[in-house]
Amino acid sequence: MTMIIEKIMVKNVITMEKDVSANDAVEIMNKNRIGCLVVVDQDRVVGILTERDVLERIVGKCRDPKETRVSDIMTKQVIVGKPDMQLAEASKLLLEKKVKKLPIVDGNRLVGLVTLTDIVRVATLDNQTLKLIESRAQFLKAFISDFCARDENFGRIH
Repeated sequence: MTMIIEKIMVKNVITMEKDVSANDAVEIMNKNRIGCLVVVDQDRVVGILTERDVLERIVGKCRDPKETRVSDIMTKQVIVGKPDMQLAEASKLLLEKKVKKLPIVDGNRLVGLVTLTDIVRVATLDNQTLKLIESRAQFLKAFISDFCARDENFGRIH
């Protein structure tokens, strides 16, 4: 089954501007229980701030989060996807680039975000759905076979 990213992406992405303090960014992440913030300039993606960025560039270097700007610690080379990407293509991109968050852009405009967790959730659901369909099909086949065996007139034209 092929699925496009647009079907699973989060459309209401929480964003921020690059001149915000790291402290304020972390507060927003904690308040919304999210692992990243997409940094934008007029809907154009200019960076991404992840938990890893905060750990490596603030905590790991003992920097003051109130004095550090997001622009100083964000990842600037952002890997992005397109809304019409296939799920498999997006998965491959995330794994090859070793990232877990994929901002989705249409042209230069941010339109969504998909995470590795989102993709795993959908892939797991897909497998569960297929297994359910297979088990239901086997049940129906067995039921019909049993019913036909019991009713010798079943299927005869009168």
